[in-house]
Amino acid sequence: MHDVILVGGGPVGLFAAILLRQAGLDVLVLEQRTSRSTHSRAIGIHPPALEALAGAGVAADLVALGVAIHQGVARSAGREVTRLSFGALHCDYPFVLAVPQIQTERVLETRLGAVAPGAFRRGVTVTDVHDAGGSMLVTTSTGDVLQAQLVIGADGGRSTVRTSAGVPASLRPYPDTYLMGDFADGLADRSTAVLYLEPGGIVESFPLPDGVRRWVVRTPSLVSAPTPDRLADLIRARTGVDVEIASNSMLSAFDVQRRLAHRFVTGRTVLIGDAAHQVSPIGGQGMNLGWLDAVELVPMIRASLMEGRDVGRELAAFNVRRRRAAVTAARQAHLNMALGRPLPRPVLSARNAVFSRVNAVPAVHDAIARTFTMQ
Repeated sequence: MHDVILVGGGPVGLFAAILLRQAGLDVLVLEQRTSRSTHSRAIGIHPPALEALAGAGVAADLVALGVAIHQGVARSAGREVTRLSFGALHCDYPFVLAVPQIQTERVLETRLGAVAPGAFRRGVTVTDVHDAGGSMLVTTSTGDVLQAQLVIGADGGRSTVRTSAGVPASLRPYPDTYLMGDFADGLADRSTAVLYLEPGGIVESFPLPDGVRRWVVRTPSLVSAPTPDRLADLIRARTGVDVEIASNSMLSAFDVQRRLAHRFVTGRTVLIGDAAHQVSPIGGQGMNLGWLDAVELVPMIRASLMEGRDVGRELAAFNVRRRRAAVTAARQAHLNMALGRPLPRPVLSARNAVFSRVNAVPAVHDAIARTFTMQ
């Protein structure tokens, strides 16, 4: 009998397991992937999440691996529209940290191995989760049945845990599609995020470690067979920037949808991360939201399983707060996508002029900076 079984060994599941073990609980993490994916989209770690990761003992390692983005700049037609600085944020980490998700997962897995050796199992597919009256039974594709007092689903948008719990989820597809790739960084903006606001649609550019820069381009439709040449052509046509095609190290085309579970807590089952709320990756909030789910959840689990307290009210409040946070993040992501859609040049120029004037007001600038860093 484990205290908690976590289904899903991505960054959210690994982080939650670390916190649970640090709280004195026995944990087991089941992950169906046999190896880490190199095509993950999550690279931005926001200040509140960095503070949470510090509590798990991994923030310093991640900061050493990543690129601290202290500011972003918006450009259009080769001219600067406005800048956004994170230096005025009143927190321990006044920047957004850019780290490829594969590196983040590696750091979290190493930390979990240190605090809970043997607690992480790869290549295990969960087929069913159900309440056996007093304990939860987790069945795997090999026929094994594992037992726990509580199950946490951190198993993504198509969550088996959510389905087994009978929790419905609303799904909203968006018309927005993107082509994304990593190339050698040839820009002078080494530690600056750059948004190119162009008539054909937005182009986003973010620094990554080891002299790499990630490019994200909005496309008219989903590209079925992406190539580095295709992405390089789009970047050049909209921004005038030539990327080194031969240096491409990651390529992905994706569409966008929003998914929200009707409830995050059902009996002895709790949903966090994408299993609970899937938001657009534009804005980089999804992974951070999942980590903040875990920060709120773990003290309640400890109080229930180790102290025998009735935490029903706290869990109900958790459900309300985290669903509200997910809705807020989804609205922000919706706004981010809307701002990146194609516009006629005259309309775009007028909108950019408004952005420039409004962002020049210090109070407005700071409010925007807090919003974009999840403060």
